[in-house]
Amino acid sequence: MAFAQKGLKNILQKYPNDIVFLSVLRTPITRAWKGGLKDAYPEEMLATVLKATLERNPGLNPASNQDVAVGTVLSELGGSKAARMALNHVGYPSSTSLYTVNRACASSLQAITNIADSIAVGRINVGIGGGMESMTRNYASKAIPTTLWPVLKESPVKDARDCIMSMGLTSENVSERFGVNRADQDAFSASSHVKASKAQKEGRFDGEIVPVAVEGSVVSKDDGIRHDAKTEVMALLKPVFKPDGASTAGNSSQISDGAAAALMMKRSTAEALGLGNQITGKWVGSQVVGVAPDEMGIGPVVAIPALLAATGLRSDDVGIWEINEAFASQALYCIRHLKLDPERVNPNGGGIALGHPLGATGARQLASLLPELRRQGQEVGVISMCIGTGMGMASLIIRE
Repeated sequence: MAFAQKGLKNILQKYPNDIVFLSVLRTPITRAWKGGLKDAYPEEMLATVLKATLERNPGLNPASNQDVAVGTVLSELGGSKAARMALNHVGYPSSTSLYTVNRACASSLQAITNIADSIAVGRINVGIGGGMESMTRNYASKAIPTTLWPVLKESPVKDARDCIMSMGLTSENVSERFGVNRADQDAFSASSHVKASKAQKEGRFDGEIVPVAVEGSVVSKDDGIRHDAKTEVMALLKPVFKPDGASTAGNSSQISDGAAAALMMKRSTAEALGLGNQITGKWVGSQVVGVAPDEMGIGPVVAIPALLAATGLRSDDVGIWEINEAFASQALYCIRHLKLDPERVNPNGGGIALGHPLGATGARQLASLLPELRRQGQEVGVISMCIGTGMGMASLIIRE
């Protein structure tokens, strides 16, 4: 895609055509099968954040929302019918259109990007990008097709066959090929929990979370954080994906449930509607790049440089990096290869501590990034993740 703004000075300026966020909200992220949202439907969680978006922006007529893009990976029929029903159920008119997006782990970041692109070219003025996922309800297949053209399973093209390789085995490949040892993975994972625990106890997540009422109880906190996490305890866990491997349940992202939504429009639209004072940040651009499916975890290593080149930025210009922790192996490799300051990466923990609800993770990262940029007095943030079947995606976000 083309970028209208390039270079740090230009990107930090405010322009009428900027694509801005007025709110970015999420449900708690909870453990699949055991957590607080295990009985919730994905569209139920989506309905919660869509309704909260209206409530947080009372000056905006619901009919002003022209299109909604929802990332989801596992939902039946692509989630489009259930998501559309949820949209209408909570007060959006039938004139507001909706579709779902599946770019695996980057689905909600792709949804946000799609809405931004639609606003940028004038197709719509106001839209919502987000995601939903109930891995409790829909992860029985482990995200592997249950019916698949048999020819592909025995394709002479290795990359084709590898598209259905277990994500855990791709993690082991990264660990072995790039020298990320088990001890470092366990230490990284314990650190993710320590950071998330501190953030939760200090209330850093409270403003971004919308409580969800489920069967008579209210879920208001992320529940996958291990507040007593220690490296030496992580080291006791057995490998999950191969007997002599390094990836365990402790140093891999959690299987999770959750949803998130971001309200977006042009800056000029927000100001014309009298909502300019509600702008929390702006989207600058996104990049997606492919990699070999059997080492899909290295995706950010190629997506982030592509994003920086397209926007004319240097790594040092970025105040906070939100890099999804699909596995400690790949997160550590990406940080090392890109020579990122670990103190600037996932300051409030990541997917290992908070969880990774596939279709909602990118929007969850955005919901956490913007308030953390403000808390730290930083302006520039990058969201990135690896993507199953072999891709990486990265987006540049500016805090206001």
